Amino acid sequence: MSSTVEVPNLAHVITRYRFAYLMTTSPTGAPHAVAVAAVLHGGTLVVNDIGRCSRENALARPAVGLVWPPHSDADYSLIVDGQAAVTGDSLRITPTRAVLHRSTRSAAPTGSGACDSDCVELDLSLSSDRPMMRGI
Repeated sequence: MSSTVEVPNLAHVITRYRFAYLMTTSPTGAPHAVAVAAVLHGGTLVVNDIGRCSRENALARPAVGLVWPPHSDADYSLIVDGQAAVTGDSLRITPTRAVLHRSTRSAAPTGSGACDSDCVELDLSLSSDRPMMRGI
């Protein structure tokens, strides 16, 4: 079952976190994670001063993820999937999905195939005047 609640936009949500982990995929398919500072500029996440491995991985496999860890067990992690483009020493990531996630079970019943954790999906549509989150 889904429920919709109003929340601030992604730029505001990001301000609650200190840093993110950039997840790229190596040539062997292994994940490569590095701590980064990501800033949202006009709907695109920008990560400056990327390293050689992150750069090469993103050039070859542009599907990336960013994970902002929670401050405590009661808080949510912010997980953003996106498509990356390398520009010099920077990575420009167009978000395709954003979810606030924590492993605590939600009190709301879930449907078949739904997330059993407490997850809140952020609506990334730029056409909406009022950004929304969708609970899943």
